Amino acid sequence: MLYITAAIRIIYNFIRLTILKLFHFHGVFFRPLQLLSVRTSIDIRGRKSRLVLGNRVSARPGVTLAIRDGSLEIGDNVFFNKGCFITCHDHIKIGNDCLFGPNVIFYDHDHIYGPGKIVNKEKYTTAPVELGKNILIGANSVILRGTKIGDNCVIAAGTVVKGEIPADSIVYQKKELIIRPVVSLEPKGIS
Repeated sequence: MLYITAAIRIIYNFIRLTILKLFHFHGVFFRPLQLLSVRTSIDIRGRKSRLVLGNRVSARPGVTLAIRDGSLEIGDNVFFNKGCFITCHDHIKIGNDCLFGPNVIFYDHDHIYGPGKIVNKEKYTTAPVELGKNILIGANSVILRGTKIGDNCVIAAGTVVKGEIPADSIVYQKKELIIRPVVSLEPKGIS
């Protein structure tokens, strides 16, 4: 049964990606062996948009790949768990053998805002995001514009990453759990 399901996903993705290539001829490149869920959303807008999928890219339901005049390159043997979201306005490159927990989010852009600006009418500030090979990113992590992560890194769950992370690193945000007793507040009477 597992092989039948995988075969159906491969055939479905080949047809879906071929149709995408027809509409975005110069912008969609893929290897035939893809294991994307039927409920993986691929949303490509803009004439300069580019999507490159390596071999055996796997995605669970609820994954969204949104490309807006940017370039998204995903290497071989990459796995996206449920709810991962990539929005690409500039360039996002993901190396081979990467693994992403549920709800990992990638942004290569920020809104421009400030006095006299209307946020939903302004353009974006962008910077490329680049991930090396063999990276594990835990659930609910956020990868922001201008981030570069070296090979063989682990990003702990719930971490917000911006900047350069050297290869062979473990990254986490130290969070302290504080437990306090509830203090009862007695109402003060009128004297």
